[in-house]
Amino acid sequence: MRQIVLDTETTGLEVRQGHRLIEIACVEMIERRTTGRNYQTYLNPERAIDEGARQVTGIEDEFLLDKPFFADVVDEFLEFIDGAELIIHNASFDVGFLDAELERAGRGRIVDRCTVLDTLVMARERYPGQRNSLDALCKRLGVDNSARDLHGGLIDAQLLAEVYLAMTSGQVALDLGFESGAESAAKKNIVAPIRLDRRPRVLRADADEQAAHEKRLDSLDKSAGGVSVWRSQEMKLAQEA
Repeated sequence: MRQIVLDTETTGLEVRQGHRLIEIACVEMIERRTTGRNYQTYLNPERAIDEGARQVTGIEDEFLLDKPFFADVVDEFLEFIDGAELIIHNASFDVGFLDAELERAGRGRIVDRCTVLDTLVMARERYPGQRNSLDALCKRLGVDNSARDLHGGLIDAQLLAEVYLAMTSGQVALDLGFESGAESAAKKNIVAPIRLDRRPRVLRADADEQAAHEKRLDSLDKSAGGVSVWRSQEMKLAQEA
């Protein structure tokens, strides 16, 4: 089975406000083993990066000026992921941005080519009521993330691959008995992966609610003399990666 662990970085949180991809990173696994074959590219988003995103990623606008546009790399990206199962943490976020870029390029949607497994959904079911960001899962599962000072696509994808393998390490036993997968998983306290056959449905605030929220954050930023803790935390919680 071919799986691709995928992570993206973006200019901001909301794709419907015109935010764009600035990095795509993929790590290939075959039969639950990383192959050493990766795909990573930075992208020129044709717009400025929000301050909150810049602080989280460490990527500056100037760095992206000579990078390719998504349309320039879409063929090699699709060739790399085609037919694989994508493993993504908080999949609705990344899939939403990828679908928007693919739509601009006239190339359909992610689910036309791949299935999607959301590790955030898995983690929330396995560890209800606990923090399930990538950092929190690394700590819980003993994955060394000491090299992760900032959010970066490739290092995050590599860490997510280790987290996914740790969360699902007992699944190889599911096919060895005569019990059904659900019964066996329940006995072994294993959460079966959540696979998506269509783009996840995301409930979003309406325009009035978004405007009120942004106004409140602007007020907090002004009081803080820069990017407030609340705006920074919103960025981290939204990506959970």
